[in-house]
Amino acid sequence: MAIFLSSISSVVVILLMILLGYVLQRKGWFAATFGNNISKLITQIALPASIFISVQQNLTRSSLLALLEDMLVPFLGVILSYIFAFILVKVLKVPIGRRGTFINTIANANTIFIGMPLNIALFGDKAMPYFLIYYVINTVSTWGFGVFLIKNDNLNREKKGYKLDLKKILPMPLVGFIVAVIWLLTDWQLPKFASETFTYVGNLVTPLSLIYIGIVLANSGIKNIKIDTDTLWALIGRFIFAPAAVAVLIHSSGLIHLAVPELMGQTFIVQAATPALSVLPILANEAHGDVDYATNVVVLSTLLFVIVIPILMFIVQ
Repeated sequence: MAIFLSSISSVVVILLMILLGYVLQRKGWFAATFGNNISKLITQIALPASIFISVQQNLTRSSLLALLEDMLVPFLGVILSYIFAFILVKVLKVPIGRRGTFINTIANANTIFIGMPLNIALFGDKAMPYFLIYYVINTVSTWGFGVFLIKNDNLNREKKGYKLDLKKILPMPLVGFIVAVIWLLTDWQLPKFASETFTYVGNLVTPLSLIYIGIVLANSGIKNIKIDTDTLWALIGRFIFAPAAVAVLIHSSGLIHLAVPELMGQTFIVQAATPALSVLPILANEAHGDVDYATNVVVLSTLLFVIVIPILMFIVQ
């Protein structure tokens, strides 16, 4: 029960911050440009800082190198999720502007804000090395490939025709991750003033992203939160296919003589089933994609996680 309440607490925190943005927007606190302003602040400044400091705080050069050999299962799990998502995009004919969000919802998880507290509550600190393995794969997947899909999936494509925008090959969050890994490999100590600055600026990401979701909900109308076909399959991919793919890989690991300890396998399955990234609406807005759809999948995946938690607890325990 304590684990369940701890997990519910993380979900409630998210919903309360979304509610704050919703209420303040309804009361007219924000100017018309405020949403776009915080969107740019997050993607160009706060998110790169958050990624950089998160890598420095959670990893060292030696730990990163030590974790490499155990990354195969989550890596293959994410690859399978991408393949599943790309197939669904074709089969369901997901419209332009939604595709990047749809694929990211299935393939990439909210490992830091929800995944890490849940993992600690379920397994304690002894599972932290296994969490970091999934965290590295998820981070590389999100900012090395996922954000690229969103950046190059905008509603103007139908009018202008598709043309690869070279400026979008290296979005700022990806730059932040690349610089973070390079710095990590040098094994240099980050100065305290720099570490604190990156931490403070990076901490803006989650609250501002959730407040932004509340603003979008207020503008579009909360009644528009619904489970359409694209949303339903994105949620099926996130909560059923992604963890199932990891579970199958774990049970098949013996065929390739790969040892996956029980605690490691449990951690991978739990992380694969966490909700969609809360920053998806921000990324969709910056790419001129379907922000309402991105908001829809984030809110619904967060709400449905309340149901997913006890199922997860039953499966892993």
